[in-house]
Amino acid sequence: MGDVTELFLIMLIIATAAFLPLGYFIYKFTKKNGKPFGETEPHGDSPSLINDFAENVIHFVQSRLAKK
Repeated sequence: MGDVTELFLIMLIIATAAFLPLGYFIYKFTKKNGKPFGETEPHGDSPSLINDFAENVIHFVQSRLAKK
């Protein structure tokens, strides 16, 4: 009987970890009147360090491939 209880607790921990992001998203979505991430731009062209870095990497790789 101890094995079943131990398995139940492990599965409960795994299920909690799996559904925690969904619960957080629902919490944020209902908290800000239907805007889970605050004010965002609808066109998605806002400046971003990640986008700038990715563009720099793409241009670097393209310049290296063009030289060969």
